[in-house]
Amino acid sequence: MSMSIASIAPAIDLRSDTVTHPTPTMREAMAHAPVGDDVFGDDPTIHELESRAAELLGKEAALFVPSGTMGNLVSVMAHVPRGGEIIAPAESHIFNDEAANYAVVAGAGLRPIAETPDGEMPVESVADAIQDAEDPHCPITSLVVVENCHAHTMSRPITPDYMARLRAALPADLPIHVDGARLFNAAVGLNVPVADLVRDADSATFCLSKGLGAPVGSVVVGGADFVWRARRARKLLGGGLRQAGVLAAAGLVALSDGPDGTVARLADDHAMAVRLAEGLADQNGIVSPGHLAQPSGERLDPGRVTTNFVLFAVQGGRQRRTAYLEALRAMDVGMVAYPHGQIRAVTHLGIGESEIDAAIAASARALQMSGG
Repeated sequence: MSMSIASIAPAIDLRSDTVTHPTPTMREAMAHAPVGDDVFGDDPTIHELESRAAELLGKEAALFVPSGTMGNLVSVMAHVPRGGEIIAPAESHIFNDEAANYAVVAGAGLRPIAETPDGEMPVESVADAIQDAEDPHCPITSLVVVENCHAHTMSRPITPDYMARLRAALPADLPIHVDGARLFNAAVGLNVPVADLVRDADSATFCLSKGLGAPVGSVVVGGADFVWRARRARKLLGGGLRQAGVLAAAGLVALSDGPDGTVARLADDHAMAVRLAEGLADQNGIVSPGHLAQPSGERLDPGRVTTNFVLFAVQGGRQRRTAYLEALRAMDVGMVAYPHGQIRAVTHLGIGESEIDAAIAASARALQMSGG
């Protein structure tokens, strides 16, 4: 994904759902959170967050980590021995966007499997990719990773049915890890309990700092023994925090059932993404994104939008795409481009109908300014 550093964020910031600001209730909770030293294991707010996360996802234990990337890495380190091999989607975050940490830090290999347009690795392809552990030439297959939602296919949610079929096709002792950075978006988009999405997984991560609106942090969940190994890995990576309850308090607000919780309102983000896609689809010069999301060159299909991502392309090649994004930025609208040419717009807390309508109008002007 192409990124640049700017001194001031755009007023209508659709670059990512990581740009959300904590809600007033989160800020209040952070200011008054009971804290302790989490490395010593005595931060009560961390304990409460981890218990809440484990309960919601139906797992024995949980671990607060500073980021989703660290959450995935400590999970890999807890599951995979040095020299072991991971099976993961070819367009997954863990393979493409985490600086090859699975190799550099964990000493693991990775076997990518091409996904379907719905973000699923074909179950038969995963089963066929498992290495022969008796053959000394082969790395030992040690982990299968699923990304949910799957970003490069318009952030499509992966269903419980797929997870059940995948689990049934694998050896019982081969663990599954879910990179669930936007797992709650998947749950809301599919209208299923979040625990159903990881019932057949041995571990999972989810981000508090994306659509849920907390400023920092992710959570790793799994069995008690797995979480203990992940905790050791977190320490090795420098992820042990002290009075981390200040951060965990915002996550507790996000996961709360009351009116201040931010899970249920993810449906608003999904509706705004559909509204944006419908507006863009009617503009000459906007087409389907190609790659995995939809065949290239066709009219953008708003029906592909099920969570908070809109992926599209601009006719005219790289030069026009760059000019289009620069024109948007000059109008205080931010989007980003992936290296393979897709443009990404992500809805989130703070983006409502007026922002979406302004972004649609800005896109029409940017298309004209960039050569339409």
